Amino acid sequence: MSDRNDLRQATAKVLDPADVDGVLTQTYYSTAAGAGSRPQDPNAEKPTHYKVICISMYTEDLKRLDNMVDSLKARGLTKANRSALIRYALGAVNLETVPKGL
Repeated sequence: MSDRNDLRQATAKVLDPADVDGVLTQTYYSTAAGAGSRPQDPNAEKPTHYKVICISMYTEDLKRLDNMVDSLKARGLTKANRSALIRYALGAVNLETVPKGL
């Protein structure tokens, strides 16, 4: 236990609490005046029409996806992005043609 307390005391001496708070509230790296200084309402309703998720993809697939997005943008679809293209593909997939080894 003594080692843990020693580590906490040493950390407290090195890290300035104001700096830590700044980083955690995203004001430390912000260039916008007052960014991150707005208090967040803990009772505010969160959006229910979408969720942020994390998925893994092979780098080759990401390159292909990014090339497709770049191609769409070059064709004038300025709002094209990875998420929009994946959502479109989900709507276009035919489950009857998906290979069993997927």
